Amino acid sequence: MGKPECLEELFTGRHFGREVIILRVRWYLRFKRSLRDLVEMMAERGLSLAHTTIMRWVRHYTPEFEKRWRRYALAVGRSWRVDETYVKIRGEWCYLYRAVDRVGRTVDFRLSARRDVAAAKGFIRKAINNHQHTPQTITLDGYAASHCAAREMKADGSLPANTKQRSSKYLNNLIEQDHRGVKQRIAVMLGFKQFRHAAITIAGIELMHRIRKGQFALRRLGVRGGAAPAIWNAVLGS
Repeated sequence: MGKPECLEELFTGRHFGREVIILRVRWYLRFKRSLRDLVEMMAERGLSLAHTTIMRWVRHYTPEFEKRWRRYALAVGRSWRVDETYVKIRGEWCYLYRAVDRVGRTVDFRLSARRDVAAAKGFIRKAINNHQHTPQTITLDGYAASHCAAREMKADGSLPANTKQRSSKYLNNLIEQDHRGVKQRIAVMLGFKQFRHAAITIAGIELMHRIRKGQFALRRLGVRGGAAPAIWNAVLGS
């Protein structure tokens, strides 16, 4: 695996400095502001740029930001609450699979064009691979395909045979409430035109959601409780 680029190299050749780029990407992913709102906010500070520039920054830098933050991710619990919510792309409904643990920490997410057994399996496998452990308990909604996926994964050994599988509307209120933090941000956007761009943007929104929930170990960087720009510079530059 190649050595990650240093922080300055990430922004080589850009017209604007890294502080401006990081701030605008971070604000777009975190707050309920449109691209044009951010352009107007920058204009008040004497900086002129097109809204499409910020959009390109989001698409270009979000995967790298997510990768660098992931190195500091804290472990999640092994009781997973899994549910799907809806996202519209080019006028068609797609499905955002998400899971949290019993205390509300985000486990993982996956955008899918379909809501079926294969999609549910893909999400659970992604979560297992990213966390390097399987859930002891998995709480699902009432959708039959998700239950079928879990049963088939237990049958083929992808999930341990003793994994507790259950359905509980009460217990899954936690993940349904957690959807709001992501859906409310998406709702302000003008809509996604391409699946790939939607997946990148949602990954960034999910990253900001996890940061807000304190799911990263920042103590060893010496910036815990510090200002956001200092934290981001420390994480991206380490």
